[in-house]
Amino acid sequence: MTGGAGARRLVVETDGGARGNPGPAGYGALVRDAETGQVLAERADFLGVTSNNVAEYTGLIAGLTAAREIDPTAVLEVRMDSRLVVEQMSGTWKIKNADMQRLAQQARDVVGDARVTYVWVPRAENSAADALANAAMDRRGAVSRDLAPVTAPTRGVHPLERRPSGTPIRFDADEPVTVVLVRHGQTPLTVSKAYSGSSEPGPSLTELGRAQAARAARLVDRVGRDLWGDVPYPSQLIASPMVRTQETAAIIGARIGLSATTEPLVAECDFGEWQGLTAVEIEERWPGELRRWHEDATVRAPGGESIEDVGNRMRAGLEAIRDAGVDRTVVVVSHSVSVRAAVGVAIGAQSSAWARIRVAPASVSIIRLFPDGTSEVSVVGCPSET
Repeated sequence: MTGGAGARRLVVETDGGARGNPGPAGYGALVRDAETGQVLAERADFLGVTSNNVAEYTGLIAGLTAAREIDPTAVLEVRMDSRLVVEQMSGTWKIKNADMQRLAQQARDVVGDARVTYVWVPRAENSAADALANAAMDRRGAVSRDLAPVTAPTRGVHPLERRPSGTPIRFDADEPVTVVLVRHGQTPLTVSKAYSGSSEPGPSLTELGRAQAARAARLVDRVGRDLWGDVPYPSQLIASPMVRTQETAAIIGARIGLSATTEPLVAECDFGEWQGLTAVEIEERWPGELRRWHEDATVRAPGGESIEDVGNRMRAGLEAIRDAGVDRTVVVVSHSVSVRAAVGVAIGAQSSAWARIRVAPASVSIIRLFPDGTSEVSVVGCPSET
């Protein structure tokens, strides 16, 4: 039997689903190093019209195959939110359906005599595989990535020695959730320097804005690879409801194989009566008020929000991301005021200072949120032109 004492341990996370049962279906699977939590491989594909169970078993086979390709001697732990597949593969439930019997045997043939443990997890803890499955269904195509591994930490290493160089000192080994904040690309209101908030869904990206979004997508695709290699590759994509962020997220999602979910908490500031006006126009109609809004984060735009209002929304959004699970990377496509607020909240800066953070169109900022509520800021306003 392979997987003896001292063997490497790999975790396989897999999911499958059908939109309708049967219906358009797909699966997603990823393999992690059990010691570091780093994602080593990702697999996903569209299966056409089939059932949930076929999709779940097919995803299992793909995940097991990827794990065996990485290390055929490894001990495997399979995590799924399908209790049916977990119990059937563990041998506690009988498999009566002929198609399921065939697929289960294929899974057994893949692992051979390797040591495999099957573990049921709640859906919320299987979000990375679920996101891959949905990406495959959305794109109606395959996703296959093999990611460069990092060296696993030596057993018994003190938590202080496990932290990457330059990060704040911590006295535990807890891993954070990494949040990659991307501002949308250029719009016509970006060009005119008008205040473009959340009270109107538009405008759309300009041609340059779409090119900027494509460059941002290439930059995000390097997260967990040759840039910021000490964090996991993105497994979730979230976008503000505005047209410009949805368009930017679609371009990023096509690059990294994820479909975006919409989150109103990360929307831009509601500028109220200032919507669509330039600073000069606002000053003419409300003398001195725009300066007050920028310098005093509690001041609200007429009929709109204050900077602190946005900060409170972003804080709630970040807490929800952290509470959904750490040791993963989530991409959030948002706006200038919102990204400034998120960075300000993460670093603990006074809200009156948030407006001093520069967030250019399609730039990338990275913050990391730990389970105990602490946080760190890794990158602010990195231009996508790099």
